[in-house]
Amino acid sequence: MLEKAKGFRGRRSKLFRYAKNAVMKAEVWAYRDRKNRKRNFRMLWQQRINAAARANGLTYSRFMEGLKFAGIDLDRKVLSDIAIQDEVAFKALIAKAKTALASKPGVPKAA
Repeated sequence: MLEKAKGFRGRRSKLFRYAKNAVMKAEVWAYRDRKNRKRNFRMLWQQRINAAARANGLTYSRFMEGLKFAGIDLDRKVLSDIAIQDEVAFKALIAKAKTALASKPGVPKAA
């Protein structure tokens, strides 16, 4: 336990009683924040995709719906990277999503 508390300050790294509590708390936070980091990155990717999609005349949800209907399976991390790095490729994805939405039965046409 003291080995795990090596970098802590004061008695939290020297005395077992305090080190035990500090290490247990640190492990709880580490577990929680590993989940939060995934959540935060997913939100960031969605915001980037939404901004790029709106600049090209679609909302995020309509863009993702069009990609799904077109059979394009790219995750949000890759889509976000394409939106930032390669504008031409992202416009091609927007065009495919728009054509897929236009050919989808029972859905109003995208603007």
